Amino acid sequence: MIDWDRVAELRNEVGAENFSEVVALFLDEADEATQRQLAPDDAKALESLLHFLKGAALNLGFADLALLCQTGERLAAQGDTSTDINQIRAAYAASKTAFTAELDRQL
Repeated sequence: MIDWDRVAELRNEVGAENFSEVVALFLDEADEATQRQLAPDDAKALESLLHFLKGAALNLGFADLALLCQTGERLAAQGDTSTDINQIRAAYAASKTAFTAELDRQL
């Protein structure tokens, strides 16, 4: 679920002193993004949202979430809005829980 090697890499990239700030910013932005309400047939908005979440998830090691977002983003780019946004939300919530529970032990 969490790519801890990527988390350690990010921590090294931004520095230990800035890492918690980067994590807080990601979680705040992802919380907001996952709660956005989208029109059911707005493929461009869905694609944009999933692109953002995918990038943020990849940066912070949320591997499962990134894969779901990537799949949904590709579908939305083709005009397909069938991606289950509630599944994305659930994956984010599970990733966030796993991440915050293990963060101190992993680094």
